[in-house]
Amino acid sequence: MHWLTDWLLALHGLPLYALVGLVVFAEDAVFVGFVFPGEIAAILGGVDASIGHASLTTVIIVVVVAAILGDTVGYEVGRHLGPRLLATRVLSRHAERVDSARALLARRGGGAVFLGRFVAFFRATMPALAGTARMPYPRFLAYNAAGGVVWGVAAVLIGDLAGTSYAVVENTFGRVSALVVVVVVLTTIAVWRVRRHRHGRAATADRPTTPE
Repeated sequence: MHWLTDWLLALHGLPLYALVGLVVFAEDAVFVGFVFPGEIAAILGGVDASIGHASLTTVIIVVVVAAILGDTVGYEVGRHLGPRLLATRVLSRHAERVDSARALLARRGGGAVFLGRFVAFFRATMPALAGTARMPYPRFLAYNAAGGVVWGVAAVLIGDLAGTSYAVVENTFGRVSALVVVVVVLTTIAVWRVRRHRHGRAATADRPTTPE
């Protein structure tokens, strides 16, 4: 994975757009997300934009379009392969997590497609599961597009924010120190998201029920 992140940070222009788009697309279309989450590619695309290797607007467009198209291909894979897809080795290894994704899909429907975009494992599997469950494509597309836009814009902007720190530190202390700063920034954001999620769950659990 480190060689790919280094490669992404060294690319400029069209090759960068192509690689970021390919990774984001393949995450959902062919389950590449089990190996290299598309979120990392999107964030690194934002870092590249912040240090002048690419256009921020173009990176956002590439990421959003690739996310929506990748989910659509994943949906079609699930719709045509159905139960055979769930029996594949790559998914059978994660049977418990797949069951969690299917339960979320059963409870939330289209909302699960939207929410799944923000969790790495669900992002890689939810489109195929929606296809397997025969969710109507127009409904899937609406939630898929909404999730792709929100997730894509947020991921690239997080990278752009981290990249601003990257550029300043790189000029002063060198590339290794700059990479450390990026990791710290992204880790801080991840910890904040986890704590916010736990706080929300705790608040829901503590909320008193209204007697009927």
